[in-house]
Amino acid sequence: MALTAETESRLYRSLRAAAGAAAHLVALVFPIAVAVLARPGSSLFSWHPLLMALAFSFLMTEALLVFSPETSPLRSFSRKVKVRVHWALQLLALLCALLGLGVITYNKHLNGKAHFVTWHGLTGLLTVLYTGGQCAGGVLLLYPKLMKNWTLAKLKLYHATSGLVGYLLGCASLMLGMCSLWFTTSVTSISWYLAMLCPLLTSLVIMNQVSNAYLYRKRSQH
Repeated sequence: MALTAETESRLYRSLRAAAGAAAHLVALVFPIAVAVLARPGSSLFSWHPLLMALAFSFLMTEALLVFSPETSPLRSFSRKVKVRVHWALQLLALLCALLGLGVITYNKHLNGKAHFVTWHGLTGLLTVLYTGGQCAGGVLLLYPKLMKNWTLAKLKLYHATSGLVGYLLGCASLMLGMCSLWFTTSVTSISWYLAMLCPLLTSLVIMNQVSNAYLYRKRSQH
């Protein structure tokens, strides 16, 4: 029996809600698992994986899911409140990322190791710089008059698109970090594959959310 349009729509919303709930869970569980593995405080390096996991798995994911119509914990709040929470979480993510970058840079300096010579190191540096630029670009949404030749709708679209790129860079950096010697010697077999699935799942959910927001904006213009 063919599904009606209403049933398909309801099923689609249910799947989106389930995926969003899974993304919330993964965003929280992944940094906890990294903390157990790294044992922050046991060494200077131990703070680096925890700070980066907090930045790009938990804080940035939650900052984007704030706008999810199905799974946002602030669904009943106004958009103004959501924007403020988004800003706060993004700034915290940037702070954690900068601290994580500073820790690993200083740790390599102490141990006489070369800086940014691996794909993980280069991608991580690019991600942190990009995140800083993205946060700075977000100021334009708070003060759109600074960009007189751009409409607020265009600024929102470009900010969301560039934000997605930054988020995917963060996920890529996490995945490359899980290919490092430190991680692969501690996490093996199926556990490693499950860990790799974490940023993959959240990135798919975020991409779906951004694409749906884009399609909704396109429809509302016609």
